[in-house]
Amino acid sequence: MNVPFQVNDPSEIIEADRANVWHHLIQHKPFETAIDPRIIVEGKGMKVWDITGKEHLDAVSGGVWTVNVGYGRERIADAVRDQLVKMNYFAGTAGSIPGAQFAKKLIEKMPGMSRVYYANSGSEANEKAFKMIRQIAHTRYGGKKNKILYRDRDYHGTTIATLSAGGQDERNALYGPFTPGFVRVPHCLEYRAQDELGGGGEGYGVRAAKAIEEIILREGPETVGGLCLEPVTAGGGVITPPEDYWETVQEICKKYDVLLHIDEVVCGVGRTGTWFGYQQYGIQPDLVTMAKGVASGYAAISCCVTTEEVFEMFKDDSDPMGYFRDISTFGGCTAGPAAALENMAIIEEEGLLENTTKMGEYFMGKLGELMEKHQVIGDVRGKGLFCGAELVADRETREPLNEALVQKVVGHCMQQGIIIGATNRSLPGYNNTLCFSPALISTTDDLDHVAAGVDAALTDVMS
Repeated sequence: MNVPFQVNDPSEIIEADRANVWHHLIQHKPFETAIDPRIIVEGKGMKVWDITGKEHLDAVSGGVWTVNVGYGRERIADAVRDQLVKMNYFAGTAGSIPGAQFAKKLIEKMPGMSRVYYANSGSEANEKAFKMIRQIAHTRYGGKKNKILYRDRDYHGTTIATLSAGGQDERNALYGPFTPGFVRVPHCLEYRAQDELGGGGEGYGVRAAKAIEEIILREGPETVGGLCLEPVTAGGGVITPPEDYWETVQEICKKYDVLLHIDEVVCGVGRTGTWFGYQQYGIQPDLVTMAKGVASGYAAISCCVTTEEVFEMFKDDSDPMGYFRDISTFGGCTAGPAAALENMAIIEEEGLLENTTKMGEYFMGKLGELMEKHQVIGDVRGKGLFCGAELVADRETREPLNEALVQKVVGHCMQQGIIIGATNRSLPGYNNTLCFSPALISTTDDLDHVAAGVDAALTDVMS
């Protein structure tokens, strides 16, 4: 078998993993008797190899929408190595050369934004934004304007506070009680348009946005300080916003003095074909959070980026408690911004934003062809190389396909050596969307391979 690596004793590694590692999002009981844990040992470009030597085409960028520029980028690894030898870490109370350089470069890509606060995960970046909104409520509004709105189906992290702002009930299950002051607003998936919003069709985007305004009025505008939304809902079903939705949301936030917080942890740094997903819709947020694609997984880094207006609210030296009293230990690690600089340079030099737009349109076309062939596909949607196909038991009624069958499709693709994703134990009754987020380096050949694998899986599973 021609594989690009050598493991002297795979069984030793597998048993060490089985006995000692607690994996993410996995039920471990089958590891006792039925299956071995999966161990990925090498990657190059769009491909990864597991410890058995099996090759896979990765259509989800590391399993969780992260490795945007592909595997095996030596220049990123070299930049991280060189930086760590020179200066690996100092607390975020001081700056660093790569931290200053990346912040400048990032802000150049985000007109209207001004300041970068470093942390090390998307959950943590969102926590920072929540804390900023809460502190502003205390310093500017006597503590009253402290509620934060979040959207059904959106996901913002795995901590208790970010789960409190999580619109995926199965992800939240068993982890309450949750942090008070977070209020849910309706999703904007037109394919599943709520009756109370008048269903889909013309004007749906405005109606979906106006539903947010109704909740602000219900709660009291004087109590609502922030609105946290994904530009394109990710794990909640790859939901692209309907026409006029974002423009109306922006107007509502301005009308009621609500800070608009855009969670770009998935969409950020190229995934939709622009540097950030919100830039597809012509809006100006107050806070933007990002993580996964910032360094393509080559180092841990997240950012909470704000406007200068937000930053100025924390520059009151007459109040000893007036500054942002927060720290992220590993926000001071220099590996993240060093990797992020090279990651962004690769995207620029290789024209990957343009490639993402072009390949995204191509792949949406392939999904459309699959929809014509397979009645089980009820809807396809996406932006750039971030696409979804919602599976249904009946197109007429739009009854969601059983989650077990959806997972069989995913498993069938895995057997073929193609890694795809799906909503999984997140949305009660609606874990029925296949998710695709291949690296920004994707070619038509790669996407043809993915589409052919999904075609074969649907044919076999649904026969």
